[in-house]
Amino acid sequence: MMDPTTDTGPTGDSRDARASLEALRAEISKAVVGQDSAVTGLVVALLCRGHVLLEGVPGVAKTLLVRALAASLELDTKRVQFTPDLMPSDVTGSLVYDARTTKFSFQPGPVFTNLLLADEINRTPPKTQSSLLEAMEERQVTVDGTPRPLPDPFLVAATQNPVEYEGTYPLPEAQLDRFLLKLTVPLPSRHDEIDVLTRHAEGFNPRDLQAAGVRPVAGPADLEAARAAVAKTSISPEITAYVVDVCRATRESPSLTLGVSPRGATALLSTARAWAWLTGRDYVIPDDVKALALPTLRHRIQLRPEAEMEGVTADSVINAILAHVPVPR
Repeated sequence: MMDPTTDTGPTGDSRDARASLEALRAEISKAVVGQDSAVTGLVVALLCRGHVLLEGVPGVAKTLLVRALAASLELDTKRVQFTPDLMPSDVTGSLVYDARTTKFSFQPGPVFTNLLLADEINRTPPKTQSSLLEAMEERQVTVDGTPRPLPDPFLVAATQNPVEYEGTYPLPEAQLDRFLLKLTVPLPSRHDEIDVLTRHAEGFNPRDLQAAGVRPVAGPADLEAARAAVAKTSISPEITAYVVDVCRATRESPSLTLGVSPRGATALLSTARAWAWLTGRDYVIPDDVKALALPTLRHRIQLRPEAEMEGVTADSVINAILAHVPVPR
């Protein structure tokens, strides 16, 4: 995923909304070094009302990234550390008996927030993982037959470790499909790692973002204005057909047992549109689709076992498809 550096779109409210999100990205960089693609992905998810799965080895600032995003937004934020003994009611909430009134009252869980950090989501069993399915898709939680709406905006930012399998529960396909983006958080470059160590030597404390100078620079009104501007970004029939062709090609790939569903195609169109607006255009081009194809599709496909044994990856399959599907002019 590239980084927007130009602003060639229309002036007015659209430009003001874009500026507020650029300020958000700059504020996060006060705490997180060298993860520009992941930061951009989180911003895209906010614009598309989607959720994000962050995957990376321990110590690459996955949790810090989400905390910095929360500190840069005037939004309510809660964190859940997923563990093997976590119960669904610990996330969604439950009915609690009140002896004074002799009635049961609903005690909301941490999911009733704007930004939920689901830390190490693959360390909890499927039963608890599935407690987020309704919240992520329907934006509500049903307890004792009563649906309870979640606040707007609502975003789940989950983290997982790809190298440690002991005591983990891989997310099922239905859960993965609820995430708009799967962002890989790589190890930093040598230059960025020197910057990280220099900041720590100068007293940076990742547990105290306020001391690091991270302040709220955008709120719900800015986000709503940005979403309205994204909705006005035009998509030609040729671009729509291109997205469909890319997604249909995954269903025909000999390396895959599961291709991208129509929901995945809709997600790719949505993220490409948000990316086009972020880069300063009011229309989508094929490069926008290519820029967002990997993070939007990599978790929606399933490799054949023999392909995995040969070293094929989800990213390599998608890149091969992008190289072969005809690009509209």
